[in-house]
Order: sequence, then structure tokens, then C-alpha cells
Amino acid sequence: MNISKKILQWLVVGLAITLAGCGNQATAPAPVNTPKVTATASNLPVNVDVATVQQLRQRGDVILLDVREKEEYAAGHISKVVLIPLGQLPNRLSEIPKDKVVIAICRSGHRSGQATELLRQKGFTQAHSMQGGMNAWQQAGYEIEK
Repeated sequence: MNISKKILQWLVVGLAITLAGCGNQATAPAPVNTPKVTATASNLPVNVDVATVQQLRQRGDVILLDVREKEEYAAGHISKVVLIPLGQLPNRLSEIPKDKVVIAICRSGHRSGQATELLRQKGFTQAHSMQGGMNAWQQAGYEIEK
């Protein structure tokens, strides 16, 4: 028997042993009542998903900042947001409290990312961007106002 046939035989035997060991093994049950991790200002990433924004938006220490244009805002927005279009943001920073979590929102997440970068450069250490913007918010089925 040549060497390549011998190696092939050993590979087949090894594979058969490995596969036989994989069947009918008891697995540990999934943990029951695992507590849900709640997002806080101290553990938020820079880019926050819409589910987290939905969870946080009613808190008094969170400001939702819509950086779209007035026409976009009028077409549909999240309730209780503050509208400051991105182009006006550098001149209106005094309207945003530095001691609150600020989550910037736009249509797709691009402008809110720019707003977040600007805010962080200006000392807003708790500034964040909502990933996917209003497009993602609406796809998730969350409510909007007009």
C-alpha cells in the first residue's frame, strides 16, 4: 500500500471517530431569566442602534437631536426631539446641555455622525449618533410624528 492511500485511510478513520463523538452529547441548558443589560450613558458606544435609542429616549438625561433640515423633520420625526440642522449646529451649541446624553439623528446616519464628531470636539463627551438614522427607525416600526 502506498503512503498516500495509508494517509487517506487514517484521515477517514480519524474523521469517523470525530463524528461519532459529536452525536448524542448532552448540552447544557440555556440559562433561564438572564437579566437584560440596560444601556447607560457610561456604556453607550459612539454609534447607537435604534433599539437602544427607543429604550433611552424617555429618560430625562437624554436629548435626541435631529440634525436634518426643516422639510425632512416636517415629513416625520421622533417625538420630543430638538431640531437643529447640521449647518446651524456650530452656532447653536449653547442650546444643548453638556451634562446630558445627546443622540444625534438624521436620515441615514451620515450627518448625525458628523454632528457627533463636532459635538465631541466641542466638549460634549456624551454625544452619540443613531445608526441608520430615521430610515432604520422606521424600518424597525417605531412611531414618528408629523
